[in-house]
Amino acid sequence: MVKFSDEKLKKVDEIIARYPQGKQKSAILPILHIAQEEFGGWLSVETMDYVATILKIEPIEVYEVATFYSMYNLKPVGRYMFEVCQTGPCMLRGSDDIIDYIKKKLGIGVGETTPDGLFSLKTVECLGACGYAPMMQLGKHFRENLTPEKVDAIIEECRKTAATNN
Repeated sequence: MVKFSDEKLKKVDEIIARYPQGKQKSAILPILHIAQEEFGGWLSVETMDYVATILKIEPIEVYEVATFYSMYNLKPVGRYMFEVCQTGPCMLRGSDDIIDYIKKKLGIGVGETTPDGLFSLKTVECLGACGYAPMMQLGKHFRENLTPEKVDAIIEECRKTAATNN
């Protein structure tokens, strides 16, 4: 059964308390972020149903939000999520080539995860760093002015971090 830890549940309650009585649905985005973090980096139907129960809303209302925004993952993902911007400015600066390079280098397609569970590749809309294109988000960090060499270094850095933290 899906259930927030006491620490996360306290944070959820604090977020809900920011909104007027009867408007707890307004807390859905940050609570989905907490749920995704707490339950393995993705939102299962069970997790979304749990969030609906907490917010006292219908499950479909949670599904609508989770499926609309690219920041929520609806299936298991790798430990490192490469979210490559594919909007106009990044495309003009070669994001399609970077996406193709990552696909070839990791042997996966967009929306897929490497067999070892380390990497997933996702394309996203504007990440707001057009002047540093092509770029991607990796966790909470932007990686900018990407080249194949920089991608290789990022992959190696992730592999070293994963090996160190196992």
